[in-house]
Amino acid sequence: MIILDDILMSPVRSIAWIFRSVHKAVQDEQAQEQTDLRTRLSDLYQELERGEITEEQFDEQESQLLDRLDALKAAQEGAGPAPPETGPGGENR
Repeated sequence: MIILDDILMSPVRSIAWIFRSVHKAVQDEQAQEQTDLRTRLSDLYQELERGEITEEQFDEQESQLLDRLDALKAAQEGAGPAPPETGPGGENR
């Protein structure tokens, strides 16, 4: 009877494994994006200090980066999916 149970439950276990794998991949991708955003934010501060960008450029880019970080954090806390990433000029990537 145990063999029959294993055979009948294998599709359910397979689907559950797929969902767990997809969920982990999404979490890994969001964690990597957060790391990339923090690195870009650090680079932005350095560019401002070196005088490579103006205060206005810094404020605009910093605001976009912080908004995206906040959205990712909210998504990880279960507040819903993260909005699509937007590039400069507001287009979706």
